[in-house]
Amino acid sequence: MCRHLAYLGPPVSLASLVLDPPHSLYRQSWAPADMRGGGSVNADGFGLGWYADSDRAEPGDRAAPGRPVRYRRSVPIWADESLPGLAASIQAGAVLAAVRNGTVGSPLTETAVAPFTRDQWLFSHNGLISGWPGSVSKLAESLPVTELLTLDAPMDSALLWALIRDRLYSGAPAVEAVASVVRAIAAAAPDSRLNILLTDGEQIVATTWTHSLWFRRTTDSVTVSSEPWTTEGWEEVADHSLLLATKSTLAVTPMLEGR
Repeated sequence: MCRHLAYLGPPVSLASLVLDPPHSLYRQSWAPADMRGGGSVNADGFGLGWYADSDRAEPGDRAAPGRPVRYRRSVPIWADESLPGLAASIQAGAVLAAVRNGTVGSPLTETAVAPFTRDQWLFSHNGLISGWPGSVSKLAESLPVTELLTLDAPMDSALLWALIRDRLYSGAPAVEAVASVVRAIAAAAPDSRLNILLTDGEQIVATTWTHSLWFRRTTDSVTVSSEPWTTEGWEEVADHSLLLATKSTLAVTPMLEGR
């Protein structure tokens, strides 16, 4: 199982989110605490996505985040000797990062590593689609052929992103796009693990579907992560839930009826 995080708040260094905490994403790559999904280490690549400063807004206007910038590699995060200096030198107020433990049989290439992106969006998936690819062939048929032919990689996470993206660009709010795809995949492939992070630099949409998710809030920031980095200040999100957060708001909604 992969690990991922998302952050919204005042600009901070990428290193302070990914490398420096006691149980950082960096450490989780070889010493994850929760391995209910199997696997051992997250050594099949890593990726960082952040939003560069947007053009200066007019007085009184709220500046929107710039376009996302992405840095990803197909090597273990600890094998990139350039990363510590790079991550310490970059500050951002919106970040999504991930380390990968690839499903057996999936490609071990840079294009298979989260975050996936288009326009303002950054996306990550921690988990797998059971019975891939046959279990979701009918859902794949709902996509335009060009989307299937241009998947980032022939893998479950890339198809998940394509399905969510298709709903986003059809006008669905982010929470609806994510929730509808998760429920559709779960119905078609019931043993799937569908833990998703999605951000446009202003909101975070996340799901827990058979794995852990935690969040930490301050007066002007929110962080969401597969595992807490420290022993204080974190709250666990119940399984089968959807989280929607901004810098100042956070709501968790059950995704199964009766909960």
